[in-house]
Amino acid sequence: MEQLEGTKRIVIENVKPEINCGRFPAKRVVGEELVVTADVFADGHDEVKARLLYRHSRRKNWEAVPMQFLGNDRWQAAFTPDAMGRYEYTIEGWVDHFYTWQKGLKKKFEANQDVTVELQIGAQLLDAAAENAKPGQQKRLRKWAEQLRNSHSHAEDVSFATGHDVSDLMDACCDKQNVTTYDKVLQLDVERKKALFSAWYEFFPRSAAHEAGRHGTFQDCIRLLPRIAEMGFDTIYLPPIHPIGRAFRKGKNNSVTSEPGEPGSPWAIGAAEGGHDAILPELGTLDDFRTFVHQAREHGIEVALDFAIQCSPDHPYVKEHPQWFKWRPDGTVQYAENPPKKYQDVLPVNFETEDWPNLWRELRRVLFHWIEQGVFVFRVDNPHTKAFSFWEWVIAEVHKEYPQVIFLSEAFTRPRVMERLAKIGFTQSYTYYTWRNSVEEIKEYMQQLTQSELREYFRPNFWPNTPDILPYALQEGGEPTHITRVVMAATLSSNYGLYGPVYEFGINQAVPGKEEYYDSEKYEVKHWDWGKLTKIREVITLINKIRKVNPALQTTWNIEFGDCENQAILCYAKWSSDFRNKIFVVVNLDPHHTQSGWVKVPLWRLKMDSDQQYLVHDLLTERKYTWTGEFNYVELRPHEMPVHVFRIGEANPGMGHDNLDDNWLPNDHHTNH
Repeated sequence: MEQLEGTKRIVIENVKPEINCGRFPAKRVVGEELVVTADVFADGHDEVKARLLYRHSRRKNWEAVPMQFLGNDRWQAAFTPDAMGRYEYTIEGWVDHFYTWQKGLKKKFEANQDVTVELQIGAQLLDAAAENAKPGQQKRLRKWAEQLRNSHSHAEDVSFATGHDVSDLMDACCDKQNVTTYDKVLQLDVERKKALFSAWYEFFPRSAAHEAGRHGTFQDCIRLLPRIAEMGFDTIYLPPIHPIGRAFRKGKNNSVTSEPGEPGSPWAIGAAEGGHDAILPELGTLDDFRTFVHQAREHGIEVALDFAIQCSPDHPYVKEHPQWFKWRPDGTVQYAENPPKKYQDVLPVNFETEDWPNLWRELRRVLFHWIEQGVFVFRVDNPHTKAFSFWEWVIAEVHKEYPQVIFLSEAFTRPRVMERLAKIGFTQSYTYYTWRNSVEEIKEYMQQLTQSELREYFRPNFWPNTPDILPYALQEGGEPTHITRVVMAATLSSNYGLYGPVYEFGINQAVPGKEEYYDSEKYEVKHWDWGKLTKIREVITLINKIRKVNPALQTTWNIEFGDCENQAILCYAKWSSDFRNKIFVVVNLDPHHTQSGWVKVPLWRLKMDSDQQYLVHDLLTERKYTWTGEFNYVELRPHEMPVHVFRIGEANPGMGHDNLDDNWLPNDHHTNH
């Protein structure tokens, strides 16, 4: 009995977000609000109050935010983190005797009951609060108590005692007796804004040369920076830049044997020239790489490196640390397999090795080596085939010193595995978007990502293609599908990326019967016409500009789908937090035929009247239309432009044009009103 706190009557439960009973942190970026809800209640009919407590882990004192009652014992409060790092938050609740008294007093007075004794009780409560108040507050509280004891007008004193002045001061001064604190201190990881909003461009540096027949270098990559910056990307992701093994080197189209001079797959890491901390000599030197990173930053671009924990048979680790690999009964090393696929040029690292502490420390050293070269973004290859405990440890180790480092998980695997990787620290995650094609598939997937608990810790990064994946939709849909898939990726998700030149040029020849590029760049050096202009490239450039100047497209979480009876048409709305910026996207998912229909705009979600007139401005084509109410007609011809990206504004009846702030428009796409 001594261990029970019998005077504490509050129950706090069903707190959200609370990931795995508090085992893992929720996620936000600097300036992104965290909304916390909970059930807070007590026995009986006394009034309950609750507040949210939060603090940065480096700060001693808690900040408090009063929680608002939502109904049915549900409460809500929010705070906005202002710094990177780990935050803590929890909830307090208590019975508010003064507020209980106020409500009872008002009810009794309105029922014409004598409230003389009730006013005496209120005076006692005010005196008790004065004991813990500051001198100036004490004087006011005791004066008010005396007023209630010597009441001359019950009507005036009831109105006064239940008014804002008394209530506010009592909230500030009243001793919150018998406070119940939630039994967990929950965690929130706050990262920089790039974690929520980014555009990635992947290309192979060895294919960056302008001249055919020459291996690209970092100097060639530097010459590409203005082009990629002009297209609007803020992140360049490079496949592995390390020495490539020669043993079992793969040839063109993943042939198990290579011809002389064939470069092999960059993911077969390690040779006599070095391993994961070395650079392929054909690309240049470490100084050349540093220069490339610096020049990219001058263009507003960060360089992301691939962190692929696997080795070629020639990797120095194989001789120096044979215990880090699996050895077969015949004395050979176990190469990577995904039956029936075989990767003879790649050896997986054995995370069950008895020497795991040294393995972990070495991999941490590799990450810190590249961070010291100016790399703060890593795309991690197949993290789901390595130990969860390693990732949780190494990401935490990196973030202790470099909280700005971003880790993108490339794990196209089972949902629970992808979710676990996000929980243990990965900043962003590849997704199933690549294979979501129909209206219903896209709606269902987006609702799962944004309306379930996933929203609290899993940040999607939408990629319409990768060097490994040429989805059937791109194979069959040609240019229209390349346009719709990249526009949807860039507007459904605030993080998106694409595998470069092949996407711009609409290259979609596949290995027959597979979702793989024929003549894949993974196994050969390509020569691209980097100056080539295509409609796809033009749309990519424009959608990136549109994203940068429209806050509605800078978060994933604000989406509401519209409706259309034509199931070839997908439509959805997005909006800024202040509702000044509103976007409505309409997509023709049929790459071969014109599709039309009446789309239902979710005006209620945009805080617009259901019958109002408004102007929609297509930011891709510069066309403007005046719409009225929820239902409006659209027609999309796939070989002209298969998608609308409308900016919604109020129609100006006097002029017939919009009165929107042109700051929402890309600088070189202003129109004369």
